[in-house]
Amino acid sequence: MSKSHIVWVSRPLFPEVLATLAPYVEVRAETRETKRTPEQLHDKLANVDGAIVGLGDRIDAQVIAGNRRLRAIANVGVGYNNLDLDALTVAGILATNTPDVLTQTTADYAWALLLAAARRVSSAERWLRAGRWRGGMRFDDWLGVDVHGKTLGILGMGRIGQAIARRGSGFDMPVIYHNRSRLPEATERACHAEYVDKAQLLQRADHLVLVLPYSAENHHAIGADELAQMKPTAVLVNIARGGIVDDAALAAALREGRLAGAGLDVFEGEPSVHPALRELENAVLSPHIASASADTRRAMAQLAADNLLAALGYGPNAGHPPSLLNPHALNRRRGET
Repeated sequence: MSKSHIVWVSRPLFPEVLATLAPYVEVRAETRETKRTPEQLHDKLANVDGAIVGLGDRIDAQVIAGNRRLRAIANVGVGYNNLDLDALTVAGILATNTPDVLTQTTADYAWALLLAAARRVSSAERWLRAGRWRGGMRFDDWLGVDVHGKTLGILGMGRIGQAIARRGSGFDMPVIYHNRSRLPEATERACHAEYVDKAQLLQRADHLVLVLPYSAENHHAIGADELAQMKPTAVLVNIARGGIVDDAALAAALREGRLAGAGLDVFEGEPSVHPALRELENAVLSPHIASASADTRRAMAQLAADNLLAALGYGPNAGHPPSLLNPHALNRRRGET
């Protein structure tokens, strides 16, 4: 039986997830990771009804221009700065993301970076693997900074920030946070967290974790001025988005001993990484993998598939995707007034 809808999947996904699409739509799935130009994305989307895309696929007005068939874009990721929501809404194209399913795994990884940076795990491992451990270490070699009992600061207190804060209790850490708006009192109590202004957050935190979304307003939210307010014994962790931190300013602070360490999963201009950061022994670097557990990545892909099917009119949520980003597009669907 022919299927009326065609879906393009921009990157390899779990076969079992693709199998959930197959009963309803014709699936055109890519079998390898590819970086595409806007022109190539335009061509891929030209004759399909929906697409599952990743953060590396920039879907904007140029890419969807003239496409009167496309009805839905399902992003695999909680972030969606790769999607031009205004352009998609005007075109009546529903856009979705995958929140919630990656919260706990990403919070776990924030702690992995924090502990690794504070206790110098990466540089010690490289030193050992290089065959340099031959005995005779001094008592004060490889001194890191403690985590337990220290003050945990969180900039951006959404779902992931709150999950990070709750884990702080296990390390007997006072938790302070700054957010665009203060959390309800009950949520603060559950997180054992104290609201402070940004200046206090920078000055008091022994370990500062960034979990705020990227926007023009948040570009270089942590720059040279902010880094100058932090303790020289502090550790900075960024699992949010590249561009929130001025990577050049951070590298200078780490190199000059004005900051003890950093754990970074995201970078300006990634996959490029500032050369100065690569050279530093007190920076733990990873390639944007905070959500990369098998269970969580599978759940993200499945939610994207569920969103797409719902946007195309299938399943229990037909017409109303669970994670819709632009509800106003519902009123601009093709063929509707």
